[in-house]
Amino acid sequence: MTNLETIKSRIHEIRGQKVMLDYNLAILYETETRTLKQAVRRNIERFPEDFMFELTEEEIEIMVSHFVIPSKSFLGGAKPFAFTEQGIAMLSSVLKSQRAIDINIAIMRTFVKIRQFSLSYEELKKRIEEIESQFPDIYKALNYLVDNDAKESSNTEREKIGYKK
Repeated sequence: MTNLETIKSRIHEIRGQKVMLDYNLAILYETETRTLKQAVRRNIERFPEDFMFELTEEEIEIMVSHFVIPSKSFLGGAKPFAFTEQGIAMLSSVLKSQRAIDINIAIMRTFVKIRQFSLSYEELKKRIEEIESQFPDIYKALNYLVDNDAKESSNTEREKIGYKK
C-alpha cells in the first residue's frame, strides 16, 4: 500500500486549495496520465471547477520554479489538471480499477490527517495567543530571554578568524 507520507508530499496548495496533480495521481493509480485525463474528459460533468481545474501558464511556471514539476517539457505541452479532495473522490467513480479505489481511500485518509493537523495547530495557536494576552509581561520577558540566549549562543559558537599565535 502507498505510504501516507508519499501521498502527503504530492499534495500542493494552488488557488488556496489543497490539490493533487493529474500526473501524480496517474503514478499512484499505476496508469498513464493520458488515460486518466481521457476518463475525466469523458465524464467532465462530474468535475465542476471546485473539484478539478486546469493549471494556467503562470501556475505551471510557479510549479516548475518550486520543483514540483521538473520542467514545462515534462508535461509534453499539456496543462495539468489539479484535483481537489472532492475531485479525487469523484475519480473513484470514473476509474473503476481496484487500485484506484485503494489509492483513493489512502488519499482521503491523508487529506483527513492534514485537516486534523491544521485544526490542532490553529487550536494551539489560539491558546498561545490567549495566554499571551493574559500575561503580556511574562511573555515579553520570555521573548527577551530567548532572544538574548540566541545571541549569546551565536557569539560563542563562532570560530575565531585571523592571525593565531
